[in-house]
Amino acid sequence: MRLSTKETSGVVVINLEGSVLGGPDATALNDTLHKLIEKKKRKVLVDLSNVETMNSSGLSMLIGALQTMRNAGGELKIAAASKKIESLLVITKLSTVFELYPTTKKAIQSFE
Repeated sequence: MRLSTKETSGVVVINLEGSVLGGPDATALNDTLHKLIEKKKRKVLVDLSNVETMNSSGLSMLIGALQTMRNAGGELKIAAASKKIESLLVITKLSTVFELYPTTKKAIQSFE
């Protein structure tokens, strides 16, 4: 998995690419979130548009990220999940836990 960040309209967009399989990926995401929290960044959007596959550890990683942000008084939303990833979120009922948006643009607007 590759991870990159950019800030748009006060929202930090974390772009995940490739296969999200937990393990070292979870550590990288967690480290990134803690750095953002230190910088008082509380609005985070995870862009899944470039994610090919995700397993249960990848889902756990997203749940951990959501918990980290909520504990810091922040928000974490998900955008642009592929049909395959979206159905995984629906089957696991995580679609009721996360705010899901079809595009990053709509998700960024939802923070306003």
